[in-house]
Amino acid sequence: MTRQRDGWTVAAVLLAGFALRMFFLFLPVSLDDDTAVYAELARNWFHHGIYGFTDGNAITPTLIRLPGYPFFFGVIFAIFGGGHLRPAMICQALADVAGCWLLFDCVRSEAGRRAGWAALLLAAFCPFTAAYSAAGMTESLSLNCVTLAIWSMTKLVRGVREGENTAWTMLRLAVALGYALVLRPDGVLLVAAFSTGLFWYTRHAAGVGHSLRLGVTAGLLAVLPLVPWTLRNYRTFHVFQPIAPRYANNPGEFAPVGFFRWMRTWSVNFVDAGTVFWNLDDTIDPEDVPPRACWGAVQCEQTARLIAEHNQLKDVPPALDAQFAALAIARIRERPWDYYFVYPLWRLAGMSLWPRTELFNVNIYWWKIANHPLDSAIALGLGLINLGYIVLAVVGFVRRKVPLPGALLGFVMLRCILLATVENPEQRYTMVMYPVVILAAACAFARSGSENDARDAEEGSSARLVAI
Repeated sequence: MTRQRDGWTVAAVLLAGFALRMFFLFLPVSLDDDTAVYAELARNWFHHGIYGFTDGNAITPTLIRLPGYPFFFGVIFAIFGGGHLRPAMICQALADVAGCWLLFDCVRSEAGRRAGWAALLLAAFCPFTAAYSAAGMTESLSLNCVTLAIWSMTKLVRGVREGENTAWTMLRLAVALGYALVLRPDGVLLVAAFSTGLFWYTRHAAGVGHSLRLGVTAGLLAVLPLVPWTLRNYRTFHVFQPIAPRYANNPGEFAPVGFFRWMRTWSVNFVDAGTVFWNLDDTIDPEDVPPRACWGAVQCEQTARLIAEHNQLKDVPPALDAQFAALAIARIRERPWDYYFVYPLWRLAGMSLWPRTELFNVNIYWWKIANHPLDSAIALGLGLINLGYIVLAVVGFVRRKVPLPGALLGFVMLRCILLATVENPEQRYTMVMYPVVILAAACAFARSGSENDARDAEEGSSARLVAI
């Protein structure tokens, strides 16, 4: 009777979580230019057999975006007809709700019933993951890949330790890792962390040799979807490009690397990305460039001159880019500590703790309360919610209740190292780590010591996967 009642309760929570995602779907949210890019790639790929962009009457092949998300769009367009995005967003919402159940099942099995219910509630009613499920960007499906990978990893490690047949579980893990790879180039970090973690957590039960084979197998299966993509890029562009290039440029196309490096000498928060980086092909307001972007009268004069030249061209051609690069080198030599340590840590803090307002019609200058009190209240509320999740996650790790902590923390650390190097710090880049945050936050509610032992005996739970 209890199990039946629990089942109905879980269904009700998941239904409410789906309703929250539908609320965001019908709520006007900020649109991203990438959505149109993915939709165009999907239409040209599925209708004309060319993975590229329309250029006049022709379609020009490209490799600036991985095929995972355009493939998702193309399948949805083929099933539901036309190029409408709403069916795709509904499918994303359903996948996200399924991910809520996976986190619930994983935490319930590894940290107990109370922590499992906490995972279900924290996942189903998380406003950030819910909002991204209603956005045409890769974040939502990437979140689902991480969630499925975590669930599959715990099942696989437990199965290996208990001597079970784990072939299907390995396949589920490989699917999660493989699709993460073809969605975003940083999916390679998930593959690296979980393949290594699989070896680490099975080495005692299966032996070093067998556990090494398991880790290598997971990694090889994960990279299989990249093989046809890499071959296609070699045949089309004559380059070895298994993942999308960092600066989203086709072979032979110029990328203003000097400008990007200059931005990394001062860019630390979402405002910097929104007012300067996103205006690379438009006008940059000199007032939006903060004082930390130049030191001393001479450097500030040079910076103002370069921005004025950019505003005339609304572009950064090679000659101007070389001047930005020289300015960046001078700034790095002058204050290397800021470039290599202070600003990277500042960027990480900004992306993690800044109120997650990207998908909400909220003024980015949220701290100017007198100018827009409602927007500021919403932003502060979202910031406190985000901070609450992070604090609970830290508590979960400190209490040593999180399953497979080495693999999860390894993934988080690898991603943080990467994000510290970006020139456009946007909150969405940290969203892929949110399944780890939710899982760890739920584990903060796990019963302690003897209470857990008694509950294990009552529920028949086996040893938990919490050792580093």
